[in-house]
Amino acid sequence: MKIVILDGYTENPGDLSWDGFRAVGETVVYDRTEESEILNRIGDAEIVITNKTPLSRETLKKASGVRYIGMLATGYNVVDIVAAKEQGIIVCNIPTYGTDAVAQFVFALLLEIAHHVQHHSDAVKAGRWTSCPDFCFWDYPLIELAGKTMGIIGYGRIGQATARIARGFGMNVIAFDEFKNPQFSDVYVTFDTLLAESDVIALHCPLFDNTKGIINKNSIAKMKDGVIIINNSRGPLIVEKDLADALNSGKVYAAGVDVVSAEPIKADNPLLTAKNCLITPHISWAPKESRQRLMEIAVDNLKKFMEGHPQNIVNG
Repeated sequence: MKIVILDGYTENPGDLSWDGFRAVGETVVYDRTEESEILNRIGDAEIVITNKTPLSRETLKKASGVRYIGMLATGYNVVDIVAAKEQGIIVCNIPTYGTDAVAQFVFALLLEIAHHVQHHSDAVKAGRWTSCPDFCFWDYPLIELAGKTMGIIGYGRIGQATARIARGFGMNVIAFDEFKNPQFSDVYVTFDTLLAESDVIALHCPLFDNTKGIINKNSIAKMKDGVIIINNSRGPLIVEKDLADALNSGKVYAAGVDVVSAEPIKADNPLLTAKNCLITPHISWAPKESRQRLMEIAVDNLKKFMEGHPQNIVNG
């Protein structure tokens, strides 16, 4: 059994082990794979593991020996799952591994917006506190989260984890989700109500046709003046030009985004020059503990497939 891992670096830059896969079969690991290299690297492998390396219908048709595609991610849009199913290839993803890490990162972004910790630390090290005539100083408005309302768009596992942390800060929580869980009936509001009442809006919904561009000039117009927007879900949920315009006008006070519409970010992305916009390079998922869980689930997915009981199938 030959296993090819096409782009293993982001999952394991050297601090984890691939031994779980090696215990299943002969394993070849590539840090990155260009599109022109995909077919050659797959070769006669039966098992292909990918994160962001695309596997198109054309590629799958030519890679006739492939029986299983394992994702090193939750998202699987890089794989033509219809073509895979037609060829009898099972595709499995990692549905849950980074819930706590992603929810935690919401507040890494939000607290930086609220307190500008790095800026003030840099200012102290530059000597400004030493020469300050007062016992303290601050260069930005400082924001207390207690009593503010957090609106969460998408109230699945990550949305719920974010809500628990928000309540720990004394925030009120409201949520919008098209698929309502009766257990949380007291939290749900309409989309327009969430826009109108939230001081902070956090995006945790999946990227579907009906959620693409859900944050746009029309929805922003319905928000409170001075709202804060956090997105560490999927970049295309936001129309970036509209958010940049709202940041520059002050309608949106600040934004923190860990994802953008095209990754790596393009040099002409309007958010790069927008006011009060924090941008991080898609790292919410990346603590070692989270990546270790991902690795273990990916190996378990493959073992279950080998045993004839595949799990986490996305093209069943």
